[in-house]
Amino acid sequence: MRPTEPDPTPVGLAAWIGGTAAAALGAFVIYVTFGGHILPPSDTGWMLSGRIGPDPVQYWLGWTTFARDAWHWPPGSNPGWGMELASSIFYSDSIPLLAFAFKALQPVVQVDQYWGLWIYACGALQALIAWALIGRATADSLARLAGAGLFVLQPLLLARLGGHFALGGQFLLLAGLWLCVVPGAGLRRLLAWAALMAVSAMIHAYILPMVGALWAADWLARAVDRERRGWSLVAEVLLAPVAGIAGLWASGFFALSDGLGGTWGGFGQMQLDLLAPFDGGYWSGLWPDIETADHLEAGNSYPGLGVLLVLALGLVAWVARPCLPSRRYWPLLGVLAGLLAIAITHRVAIGGQVFEVLSLPAWVVSHADALRASERFFWPVLYAALLGACVALVGWLGGRRVGIVLVVALLLQAADLRPGLARLNDYFAPQPPEVPLRLADPFWREAARHYTVVRVVPTGMQAPNWEEVAVYAATLGLQTDAVYLARLDPRAVEALNAVVAQRLDNGFYEPRTFYVLGDERSLALARDSMDPERDMLGQFDGRWVLAPGWHGQTPANAAPR
Repeated sequence: MRPTEPDPTPVGLAAWIGGTAAAALGAFVIYVTFGGHILPPSDTGWMLSGRIGPDPVQYWLGWTTFARDAWHWPPGSNPGWGMELASSIFYSDSIPLLAFAFKALQPVVQVDQYWGLWIYACGALQALIAWALIGRATADSLARLAGAGLFVLQPLLLARLGGHFALGGQFLLLAGLWLCVVPGAGLRRLLAWAALMAVSAMIHAYILPMVGALWAADWLARAVDRERRGWSLVAEVLLAPVAGIAGLWASGFFALSDGLGGTWGGFGQMQLDLLAPFDGGYWSGLWPDIETADHLEAGNSYPGLGVLLVLALGLVAWVARPCLPSRRYWPLLGVLAGLLAIAITHRVAIGGQVFEVLSLPAWVVSHADALRASERFFWPVLYAALLGACVALVGWLGGRRVGIVLVVALLLQAADLRPGLARLNDYFAPQPPEVPLRLADPFWREAARHYTVVRVVPTGMQAPNWEEVAVYAATLGLQTDAVYLARLDPRAVEALNAVVAQRLDNGFYEPRTFYVLGDERSLALARDSMDPERDMLGQFDGRWVLAPGWHGQTPANAAPR
């Protein structure tokens, strides 16, 4: 990338108008895709209805228990959800940065959900920063606005906002690219990177290493440039990573010492198929669905036909006017190549066929398992390629004609992605502001008067009945070990299940606790140990429940909450 120098970005009123228009375009894309009903902070129906899947329920549960609890140390600690398996707001993927802010604001405003606001903010900020990036090459308003639209009308972004909300913070990657291509040094650059690292850490752990890699590229570019060297570079090599670590600590990342590898697959099992960017899949109405890797991350690396057109024309423009990037951008290109290698992994997938081209030591793979969903590391590569293509087209055609090209590409993008957008729109169909509990039998509300704890047996990551029980417990104010977290300590799960199984076996039940039994073994233990004159074993809403001391027990709570 070689932006035009000096920076042609307009200043003053024109810049404010252009930036506002770009942000409005980004918000409009979000509105068309997801609707306006997700915005009101009191509306939780769209999250808890189950149409989007279990992840939004996880986010809401983490936030709800965190908001009700007192502050702990570190601030992200969230002992209120999960009991022995509890960790932090970080591991419920509830966007710790926003959780901190809205918890602090609770005396002023009550917020039941902030993800609608977040989704709209992601679209607006993505477009705004993309508009600024394209402004490094041209001041043409049409080119900048249409180009910004391509960065938002993008499966990489919209797929994440369609369920993995925190991962929609991809504007942080664009902000990192901005710092890589904009001249600057000294204290202001140090503070900018430190802030970006800390914010990234408090949004999502997958975004942090990508932003960190971009910081390393910019730091190296300044280190080899005599005109940009200074004392701050030495301080920055310590302070920028420390800022990221501090953000992780505050969010509660270090609450776990084991289980960071995740649950579903390891490094090299959710990799970028080399044909994935050309697989229209369920997103495209104009491009074919081709065979690619089949895993949980697959299907969302298709950039859209409009973007593919811009990338192809950008390559033509570079061939027509070949120009090597200045040495200033070599570190960035090297880092992007490294991120692409992480996305592809040592197990290269081509058209769904996997070839292990490099045998990595087991300890390397074990540590890399923390980045198991490695296909995501393709994001900054694609965004940088799209930016580079826009820059190459400006150099070849000039700003005004590039504007027309990008408008055509944006219209083509919108036409191509109609199936994918319709799919998301269906997932986010309007729901009642509050959905009724799925555990609707009168027993459950009566149980909330008698007990303070409800356990699922066995428990663990998305254990049987976890979602219904966890929402029930959070709604009526009970404690529970029913959890779904980004990471769980497997040793803690194993130890807890052993203790609870022993209690069921010998009949020494915990005070004010009832059990939702999820398998035949736990049901058999309960049958053998219960006292029919004192305890109750029954089925409610299709779930087997052991309620110790049900007969003649005095309520623990005055009334259902």
